Amino acid sequence: MSEQTKTAVKQGGMNTKVRYITVTAMLSAVAFVLMYLEIAIPIMPSFIKFDFSDLPALLGSFALGPVCGVLICLIKNVLHLAFSNSMFVGELSNFILGAVFVAIAGNIYKHKKTKKSAVVSGLVAALVMGIVSVFSNYFVVYPVYYKAGMAEEAILQMYQAIAPSMKSVLQCLICFNLPFTIVKGLIAVVICMLIYKPLSPVLKGRLSEY
Repeated sequence: MSEQTKTAVKQGGMNTKVRYITVTAMLSAVAFVLMYLEIAIPIMPSFIKFDFSDLPALLGSFALGPVCGVLICLIKNVLHLAFSNSMFVGELSNFILGAVFVAIAGNIYKHKKTKKSAVVSGLVAALVMGIVSVFSNYFVVYPVYYKAGMAEEAILQMYQAIAPSMKSVLQCLICFNLPFTIVKGLIAVVICMLIYKPLSPVLKGRLSEY
């Protein structure tokens, strides 16, 4: 390999790294802003809100790989900590679920980069994220709430104000958080499918695979 070829390869690698860092930073900033565009859902307790901040991470995961998606989830939540009053619990939950979502979607999609694969990977990721939300909230996130001063009984009462038949926090997580999280993921997938193709040249610097 000639010196000229080696230089070209090296420059190509550097350009790829610069684009990766730039796109990751850009999508992290967008995700951070989207975290503040929260929508209260009447059928969910007031401390649970809907936002679109997983969408930039999903775009990054499809365009640059699952590691990029997870990094976006991490960066947006670290930034959000500086302005949050959620006792770090909201950011913890957002990161766990977002990371699971984009990591699974990105890992499935990278093996076969077609529109059908993207849809399937998104559907699977949304379903898994919903299931994980039950366990992560029950064993990790909600216990942090309890230690921070919000009693388990108080959280249960917030669910019971919506559905008096709820008998335990676990039952609430299955009946409320599970479907809510799946639907949240599916909405991100639908929007991603609509905007990914036109955004792909910007994200990857070349035409998309589909």
